[in-house]
Amino acid sequence: MDNNRNFLITIALSVLILTVWQVFYMNPRIEEQRETAQVEAERPGETTAQQGTGTGGEGNIPSANGAQGGTVPGSSPATTAPASREAAVGAAERVKIDTPRLAGSINLTGARLDDLLLKDYHVTVDRDSPNIELLNPAASPDGYYVETGYVGDGAGTLPGPQTVWMLEEGSVLSPGNPVTLRYTNDAGLTFLRTFSVDSNYLFTISDTIRNEGGEAVALSNYGRSTRLGQPETTGIYILHEGFIGVTGEEGLQEISYSEAEDEEGNAITPAKSSDGWLGITDKYWAVTMVPRAGEDFQPRYSYFQDGRTGYQADFLTDPVTVAPGGETTVDTLVFAGAKEVNVINSYEREQGIRQFELLIDWGWFYFITKPMFYLIDWLFKLLGNFGLAILATTVIVKLIFFPLANKSYKSMANMKKVQPALMELREKYADDKMKQQQAMMELYKKEKINPLAGCWPILIQIPVFFALYKVLYVTIEMRHAPFFGWIQDLAAPDPTSIFNLFGLLPYDVPSFLMIGVWPLIMGVTMFLQMRMNPSPPDPTQAMIFNWMPVVFTFMLATFPAGLVIYWAWNNLLSIIQQGVIMKRQGAKIELWDNLVGLFKRKPDPAE
Repeated sequence: MDNNRNFLITIALSVLILTVWQVFYMNPRIEEQRETAQVEAERPGETTAQQGTGTGGEGNIPSANGAQGGTVPGSSPATTAPASREAAVGAAERVKIDTPRLAGSINLTGARLDDLLLKDYHVTVDRDSPNIELLNPAASPDGYYVETGYVGDGAGTLPGPQTVWMLEEGSVLSPGNPVTLRYTNDAGLTFLRTFSVDSNYLFTISDTIRNEGGEAVALSNYGRSTRLGQPETTGIYILHEGFIGVTGEEGLQEISYSEAEDEEGNAITPAKSSDGWLGITDKYWAVTMVPRAGEDFQPRYSYFQDGRTGYQADFLTDPVTVAPGGETTVDTLVFAGAKEVNVINSYEREQGIRQFELLIDWGWFYFITKPMFYLIDWLFKLLGNFGLAILATTVIVKLIFFPLANKSYKSMANMKKVQPALMELREKYADDKMKQQQAMMELYKKEKINPLAGCWPILIQIPVFFALYKVLYVTIEMRHAPFFGWIQDLAAPDPTSIFNLFGLLPYDVPSFLMIGVWPLIMGVTMFLQMRMNPSPPDPTQAMIFNWMPVVFTFMLATFPAGLVIYWAWNNLLSIIQQGVIMKRQGAKIELWDNLVGLFKRKPDPAE
């Protein structure tokens, strides 16, 4: 029994660590994110200018030697504060973008994507709240854009950040309706840039370069995803936010913003690659570039302070030569949108983008997390509600582990049968713990009992629990997914609290006291499940069993509601399963006696 006790103490300590982490680290971050989202929702048309430097710092373009390249030509640091987003968008000539899922415009200065809204996603669960603003002009407080251009010697003024393009063909960029821009430089080079977009989030930038001069020219194509200001991140170890890419022999690279800041020269430069992708990822959104496969390019991830703090993922291809009177075409794919699993997978498959699925952070236990997501997603399509899909997933998981759980519960039932014999052994060898343990182990062996069998139902839940937690946390499909009643977002905690009578009293409670209806249901079902077994004779074990439901209630109260619903439903199914098996085995179900015993007055030994 010492092994059993030590095992349970280990579980209790693990739970305690998770609770402390949740209360003192996660809860403040959740509260901060709620307040930020609320402010954004209440101020749909406003943006606050950042303090300090100004609109000038737009990063840098890659140079042939891989150095930082200095300030972008024509973008001298300014002293005025960034403009509002609306003012920045209206300050330049643009071509409208209108797709089933995107709205925005192409800036004709630089031919860059710097105005993009996601039609299907809102700041809060309220459908009337503002749409997510993914890309913003450089002059706005949260500048974030994608741009392609060229560098080279002896080829005149090449397309770059300050190049003003002319609209050649088309008026509104939409699926099946591309737009073409034109730029002719002073060396006889004409660039025809065609933007096309699909019905989701993939842009194709196709440049046709015509050399009408008298000399051959060598040009290198660059692409950059640039983000100005300090990005807000969740800062949680289970999720990567920052630079990301799959290039060269290194494969997947996940680089945090701080890593780029701390790197010598403020830039991380992997080896050259001939395929892959790179960009910047948030929790739910990403902006990545895919250079044309088969041509070598140099990837880079950098941090800069060029008037404004910023971060940039970029690439520079090897030079391509365009003969006099000749032309060539350069293609770049740009993904800018929500990290939807099926959409990401379709791009990897149809566009041949190497390991593009890694844009979604499935984690080290992807072999559990991904199947869990696909199962829930399939059930969602069948049932029409992610909450019901989670309940159905719980039933399927219970069926998969049914033989193991049955064996465990049978062993527990047999343990109850030998309780009288165990008590006799404890009394007989009360002064000799070694002999007591040996005698008990012989009894277990004789009766074919595993004393740790009662822990298996909990152990089985742990990997499923964390896989579901990961799915709820990282997949956008779960964001703002409603259940029933007051649960309008399965990826957020239960918004109710017993400490204000679930909203009846007119005051808010601290985040660590947000003990909602579903956490209470989970705590009650866990309590009932534990009370189906006799109280452990060991005081330490008894204390752990008594307090574990309370600790789990407080701990899980700030976890996603979908996770709490899963745990409560799993507890209920376990109670039913255990009760049926115990009845078949002829073992007494201790639930009622244990509940009654809680209210009985214990005799005073002194009486």
